[in-house]
Amino acid sequence: MKLAGALLYGFANLLHPRMLWLMVWPMLVSLVFWSAVAAAFWDRLAARLAALFQRWLDPAAGFLHLDLGGATTVAAFVVLVLLLVPLVYLTALFILGAFGMQKMVDHVAQRAFPALERRHGGGVAGSVWNSVAALGGMALLFLISLPLWLLPPLWPLIPLAIFAWTNQKLLRYDALAEHADAAEMARLFRERRSPLLALGLMFALLAYVPFIGFIAPVLFGLAFIRYLLGGLAELRGAAPALD
Repeated sequence: MKLAGALLYGFANLLHPRMLWLMVWPMLVSLVFWSAVAAAFWDRLAARLAALFQRWLDPAAGFLHLDLGGATTVAAFVVLVLLLVPLVYLTALFILGAFGMQKMVDHVAQRAFPALERRHGGGVAGSVWNSVAALGGMALLFLISLPLWLLPPLWPLIPLAIFAWTNQKLLRYDALAEHADAAEMARLFRERRSPLLALGLMFALLAYVPFIGFIAPVLFGLAFIRYLLGGLAELRGAAPALD
């Protein structure tokens, strides 16, 4: 199934009673948590980030006789907002992965792929390890990209690229763990790397859109499951999926 079809499938199933509660409570928990963190630490983090930017830019500013104090404060707030939105939905995604992903996989499988054999190539330990690897990879990518934050035109692009990778890393494993064996998972991840990254990038972009961002974890969870189970069915030469 193409990416557009997988996304349409996600939208079409959002209002199913089994999905409604999953769409609401993980995001509410995440919003409450990160709102509390922002209320407690926002001003201090913004001040430290502005000071860091100031130190980076002081040599150039001194040479050009510019006062960049106000600009660095604005830049610090922009960067914090760019980081806060993905942190909210990633936290919701972790909660969803722990408490709701299996329900979503069962929902898609029962409706679209009832005959698809479950080979149980993944499990709880693998899911936990995949989440740890995704977090570690995200942190490493942020560290590697630190020098690029000196270039303001790249500020929106850096987190989008990092979270596109993180999104697909988090969602692809749980989408296939129940049905695919280890070899099938590795092959699908390898052969469909570009479409999965594209789906992860769409997730990262839409997370900033009001209301869509609220439903994005469940929407893209369903889309990843539908896309990858469709790919698994094609790989096995299974019968066409039900509508």
